[in-house]
Amino acid sequence: MDRRGFILVMDSFGLGGAPDADAFGDTGADTFGHIFAATPDLRLPALERLGLHAAHGDSIGRPLAADGAEGIFGFATEASRGKDTPSGHWEMAGAPVAFDWGYFPDQTPSFPPELVAALIREAGLPGILGNCHASGTEIIERLGTEHIATGRPICYTSADSVFQIAAHEDHFGLERLYAVCRIARRLVDPYNIGRIIARPFVGTPGSFRRTGNRKDLAVMPPEPTLLDRLTEVGRAVRSIGKIGDIFAHSGTGEEIKADGNAALMQATLEAAAATPAGSLTLTNFVDFDTLYGHRRDVAGYAAALETFDAWLPRFRAMMRPGDVAIITADHGCDPTWRGSDHTRENVPVLAFGPGIAGRRLGRRDGFADIGQTLAAHLGIAPLAHGKAFDLGRG
Repeated sequence: MDRRGFILVMDSFGLGGAPDADAFGDTGADTFGHIFAATPDLRLPALERLGLHAAHGDSIGRPLAADGAEGIFGFATEASRGKDTPSGHWEMAGAPVAFDWGYFPDQTPSFPPELVAALIREAGLPGILGNCHASGTEIIERLGTEHIATGRPICYTSADSVFQIAAHEDHFGLERLYAVCRIARRLVDPYNIGRIIARPFVGTPGSFRRTGNRKDLAVMPPEPTLLDRLTEVGRAVRSIGKIGDIFAHSGTGEEIKADGNAALMQATLEAAAATPAGSLTLTNFVDFDTLYGHRRDVAGYAAALETFDAWLPRFRAMMRPGDVAIITADHGCDPTWRGSDHTRENVPVLAFGPGIAGRRLGRRDGFADIGQTLAAHLGIAPLAHGKAFDLGRG
């Protein structure tokens, strides 16, 4: 088995509203389209050659010619009942989420009193701050000084199924933050909450900044994923960035942490140089979402896209005969949209590699087609969900 597989997740890079966007209040959201419209000088030649612009046109119902495309290009709609990170990643790996997550209401306080009381008691806390829906950077800036003075961690949520806890690494302690999050993980299980996120930060009032020591404590995927299936048959899996946390460390093989897109790109190049035949490498490029989508930073998002685009030729040059890489996303996060939450959008499906001829793929009904395609490519038994598309290699 000379073939290898790569999934490159441009976290939050949506291609326009999904068919059910209205149910999420996201009709009209379009991460790529709105960035492109707001940044007339944006140039993404490598992604355009792979068919990105034509895939976006297909997604929004404005087809473009794509003569000379160097990849198989299309878009996928999400089957899972959410627009969050675990749902999107699990589904692309063959395990769509057919149940409804639990969410905390957009009100203050957001958390049930009995949950807060249990967390304070079991973690030995003097209390908590926040207890509301908030942007992470905003609430740290607003409450960071009080947090340092009182020792109370900052707890907040969003439109996702999440309970986030922010604390200062020096004044509160990183390991103590992780311990509090482990307690919270157990306490929120009855509420069907997808993730606890530890959000450590450093600095002084007026210049607080979050660090790369974030940790996600997710529930297990609802069924075995592509990663699990590959691990079961002895294949190498390399999980780069927050992939290990997202999949609750199930089937994730060698986990490589990297802080920011530049480090993630370097780790992915190293994987392309070293991973064995029959392996899968899965990278989440987190900055698109965390630094630019949620913060509604259009210019920053555009610059990050150009950096990723400039990196792609280096990655392609390291691909071996038989390799396939698929660029995709887990949801949208339109930086021009109201609020600071994810947006329900279609996502790109750009498949490429040596010997793969460019062609239009069109719409795929479900992200699981990505996992199923790679399962077929890597020669393992079919997954429970998804339809493989032809890579044109026989």
